[in-house]
Amino acid sequence: MLSAFFHNWERRLAGLTTDRVVRPFDWGLEWVGLDQDPDAVRDPLAAMQRYVDGVMADTAAFYAITPAPTYDFDERSGLLSFESVLHTPHPTNNTVRARFFPAATSDQPRMAVLVLPQWNADANGHVGLCQLLARFGMSALRLSLPYHDARMPPELHRADYIVSANVGRTLQVCRQAVLDARRAIAWLAQQGFTQIGILGTSLGSCLASLTAAHEPLIKAAALNHISPYFADVVWEGLSTIHVREGLEGHITLDALRRLWLPIGPQPYLDRLRRTKTLLVYARYDLTFPVALSRRLVNDFRSMGLPHEVAVLPCGHYSTGLSPFKWLDGYLLTRFLRTALRAA
Repeated sequence: MLSAFFHNWERRLAGLTTDRVVRPFDWGLEWVGLDQDPDAVRDPLAAMQRYVDGVMADTAAFYAITPAPTYDFDERSGLLSFESVLHTPHPTNNTVRARFFPAATSDQPRMAVLVLPQWNADANGHVGLCQLLARFGMSALRLSLPYHDARMPPELHRADYIVSANVGRTLQVCRQAVLDARRAIAWLAQQGFTQIGILGTSLGSCLASLTAAHEPLIKAAALNHISPYFADVVWEGLSTIHVREGLEGHITLDALRRLWLPIGPQPYLDRLRRTKTLLVYARYDLTFPVALSRRLVNDFRSMGLPHEVAVLPCGHYSTGLSPFKWLDGYLLTRFLRTALRAA
């Protein structure tokens, strides 16, 4: 009875969004520098697979950064901006935007958390969570994901360019999000923060896991809604039915999983051995299907990775509603405060 109730509620909540667009399938060869290769044009699947094989042979290079040349920070407003490592065809997306929430107390060592909101979050998404973190002694830096809020070009009204039926673009824009996150962490380190954590929700959770796997400054990661694979969530999830409609008939799930392997947590789990991780999933989630979440938890257990698990008694969309959002916020804040103080 509970399952039926929550699943029906999740579908109703998902149905409140009426502006989803089914965008046409595209290999996105130009996003990975293959559009001028005749062999790639003739056989784009094989060419994309070769590209991904090269990425997986050296993911440290794929996600490598240097600190931004300059960081523009307005202490009064808390607004931070800097140049993205990866330049896209949309100039407004190439300036990274973030908002800083200083800790209300002066706990030592200095603790800070980089917060990555969910897909299609507006500029106010996760502000309340950042304020909660700051109240409990952890400064919070909320990052706007690529193609979100102030980074969104005028032709968009949803952040479709970060997750879509364009294979190469999705790959590169998610990569951009990780590069932006690493540059944001470099700024936190420049401010003197020594104990740095990361918190991500939904799409932000996936990107946070990739960042934690490649950024040695991160001591703790709170992953809010989880899956081992990027492609499987897009293919099976309630929130991405319109994306799957654009993909079906052009590519199989197995092929998509291989091509999006660089932007999913699974290949990098062993790199999280040095990071204390909280894995949060919702028992009635239809957007991040529960079987996928449990598979990732089992992977952490079988590999002996340091982690804790929390299961929310709700679904994906209902996580953002009372009383579940308060429970989620409490679990995330408590874990990060404990983990960073002990790191």
